[in-house]
Amino acid sequence: MEYIRLGSTGMKVSRICLGMMTYGDPSWRKWILGIDEARPIVTRAAEAGITFYDTANMYSLGVSEEITGTLMRELFPNRDEVVIATKVYNPMGDKPNQRGLSRKHIMDSIDASLRRLKMDYVDLYQIHRWDYDTPIEETLDALNDVVRAGKARYIGASSMYAWQFMQALAISERRGWAKFVSMQNHYNLVYREEEREMIPLCIDQGIGVIPWSPLARGFLAGNRTRDKGGSTTRSTTDEYAHRMYFDDADFAVLDAVLAVAERYGVKPAQIALAWMLHKPGVHSPIIGASKVHHLDELIAALDITLTADDIAQLEAPYVPHPVLGHA
Repeated sequence: MEYIRLGSTGMKVSRICLGMMTYGDPSWRKWILGIDEARPIVTRAAEAGITFYDTANMYSLGVSEEITGTLMRELFPNRDEVVIATKVYNPMGDKPNQRGLSRKHIMDSIDASLRRLKMDYVDLYQIHRWDYDTPIEETLDALNDVVRAGKARYIGASSMYAWQFMQALAISERRGWAKFVSMQNHYNLVYREEEREMIPLCIDQGIGVIPWSPLARGFLAGNRTRDKGGSTTRSTTDEYAHRMYFDDADFAVLDAVLAVAERYGVKPAQIALAWMLHKPGVHSPIIGASKVHHLDELIAALDITLTADDIAQLEAPYVPHPVLGHA
C-alpha cells in the first residue's frame, strides 16, 4: 500500500480509502451487507494496509457507523493507526432539526456519531452537502467548535460548487476558524465536470481530493446494460445510479475502458481506478467493495501504470454533463 499526505495537512492516508456505505442494514438498501458479511472484506483491507475508512451518519441511518466502529476496534488495536471519516447533513429522522448544517444539528450529530462509533473523536468530520437553509458562517463556527473540543481532528466538505467551497475557505481564514482540508467530490471517467473548477481550486488551496464513486457506482466495472440491468442486486436496484449514468455517451466511455482493460489483461474497474490515481490533485479515491476479490482487484490497480496514449483513449469519448451529485 502507498500512503500520501491528505492535502497540505501532515496526516497520512492510504492511497485508497474504503467506503463503508456498503456495510450496514440491508433494509436500508437491498445491496447492503451486514457485519458478518462485511468482516472478511474489511479485514482484507486492513491486511492490505488500507488505513483510511469513510462512513456517514445517514448510511443505514447509523448502522454503518456502528459496524465501522466495531470492525475498527477489532482490526486496529491502536486508535492512531487508522483514519476514520464520517459526515453530517442528510436527514436522520423526519423532524425539522434532524437534518442540515445548523449548529444544533451538527452538535447533536457529532455526539451521536461518536456514540455509534464508540470513539472519542473522528479524524475527519465532513459536511455531506451544502445547506442552503443555514448561513455558512453558522456551520463553520459550529465545526470550529467541534475541532476545538477535540471531537474531530480535521474538517472536510463534499459535493458543492467551487465558488461555495472558496467562500467557506475564505470565511474560515478570515475568522481564524478550522478550515476544510479535504473535498469529497463526485468524480470518475464518466463524470469529469470537477476538472473545470473544483479540482484546480483544490490543487491551488492545498486541499485533499478524495473522490466518491470513482467507479460510477459500479458502472465502470462493465457489468451494466443499456436497459439499466446487470448481473448484481445493486446494478438492478440502484436508482441513484440509474439517474446519474447510463447515457449513450457514458457507454462510449465504458467501451474505451473495456478496450484498454483487454489490452492490459485486467478488469475494467482496475483501469478506471488506475486512471483516477494518475490524475493531478487526487489523493485517495473512496472505493466500495462487496466481495473480497473485488477489493483485491482494486488494490492491484495501484500497480497499473497507464501511458499518455492510454489516458487519451480513455478520455476521448467524454462529453460535457450537467452537474450531478450536488443534491
